[in-house]
Amino acid sequence: MAVDHTRAPVLEALDDYHRRGRLSFAPPGHKQARGADPAVREVLGDSVFLGDVLASGGLDDRLTRGRVLQRAQELMADAVHADHTFFSTCGSSLSVKAAMLAVAGPHEKLLVGRDAHKSVVSGLILSGIEPVWIEPRWDAERRLAHPPSAQEFEQAFDTHPAAKGALITSPTPYGACADLRAVTEVCHRRSVPLIVDEAWGAHLPFHPDLPSWAMDAGADICVTSIHKMGSGLEQGSVFHLQGDLVTPALLGMRADLLGTTSPSVLLYAGLDGWRRQMALHGKELMGAALELATEVRAAIETIDGMHVNDRDDFCGPGLADDLDPLPGVIGIDALGITGYQAADWLREHRSINTHLTDHRRIGAQITHADDHETVGELLAALKDLARAAPELRPAPRVEMPLPSELRMDQARLPRDAFFGPAENVPVSRAAGRVTAEMITPYPPGIPAVLPGERLTEPVLRYLRSGLDAGMHLPDASDTELETIRVVTLDAE
Repeated sequence: MAVDHTRAPVLEALDDYHRRGRLSFAPPGHKQARGADPAVREVLGDSVFLGDVLASGGLDDRLTRGRVLQRAQELMADAVHADHTFFSTCGSSLSVKAAMLAVAGPHEKLLVGRDAHKSVVSGLILSGIEPVWIEPRWDAERRLAHPPSAQEFEQAFDTHPAAKGALITSPTPYGACADLRAVTEVCHRRSVPLIVDEAWGAHLPFHPDLPSWAMDAGADICVTSIHKMGSGLEQGSVFHLQGDLVTPALLGMRADLLGTTSPSVLLYAGLDGWRRQMALHGKELMGAALELATEVRAAIETIDGMHVNDRDDFCGPGLADDLDPLPGVIGIDALGITGYQAADWLREHRSINTHLTDHRRIGAQITHADDHETVGELLAALKDLARAAPELRPAPRVEMPLPSELRMDQARLPRDAFFGPAENVPVSRAAGRVTAEMITPYPPGIPAVLPGERLTEPVLRYLRSGLDAGMHLPDASDTELETIRVVTLDAE
């Protein structure tokens, strides 16, 4: 059956809602902006409120007989070659939890790359799934993790044959990609599903020069954040399904367990409109973004002290299998400053926001929304940063562990440690104790400490020195990291 990607069911239904002049005596209480605070209306504009209607009993009738959302999801699935697509207005943080719950249950094993986002760890805590951690491929020179290899998953399945499936993150926030076809083949040889956390890869299906994406590689479920590299609104997420290892009814049931009963039609509209934009013009838009990124990368290379990481840096034996060039990861250690200092300086002095920061890098992502004017401002700001760098020195030292020192023993299940008896102890006495909390440098949001792990001195020194250098640790129970929450000794 022919699919018409010029249609946008959610947007069309919203337009119909307004043309008919429907009058609501149901939520939301602002009633098409009329009741909203005037100061809020001035800042946000009435369009935000006009798009904020009930999904059922508003956008569609009370029995959803217009199939507005279903039709929009079917179009999205077709655009990325999936069998089924589900929209989420709670971000990929919810979507990945729903995917995990559809594959494994309490005390069942799931293979998980240790470079997973904190939302995956939250899913482990909520579900009681037992993680079998798969080591990333560590770049010891750059102190950076890349997605695990298919061989690592193969070995883990051999050791844990009862594992219900696997989860891998690709691309990473740094743009590093796994060989998803190879990982999928490892899973399917055992008739278990592969989940791909593809939050940073919404754009991948729409240009041949970009790395392959999960559905193209045969993966069973993939989770995608449309707001990261696409043009949806924040919290707009989709998860795609194909094959018969996970049924759509089961995945839908798990999503319903976690999702809101009051979804935002604004977010649905953003997802629907982005799909139409990409289906009709994606190759052209992404092609232009790739060309622009090539120009920007070349220009940054001419700035003293800066280097844009490329395939030669990230890909090769023991490293990533492919690279998305659009995240624009810029190494600045030659400037003698940290990424934290650079990000703060760019925001304060040049009104430029970067998308990730660590002890030696910043990220300046390029999307289809950029043009020569926006990247011109970026380049001018980066040149100014290079000139200002001597004034920011000396950089605070971050005691980054060796890759072998980053991994800690998983002494208890994440859920058991998180919800069990716990106490706060000084960080100086925390080594050797089992942590009862998650501690995550953010961005990019990959936990350095997980509930149930036995703490070590190198990791604690890394976090303390990182915090002193400007690292953001938003989920630590003690934001100053003077103390840390650990499992009580009698419960270890």
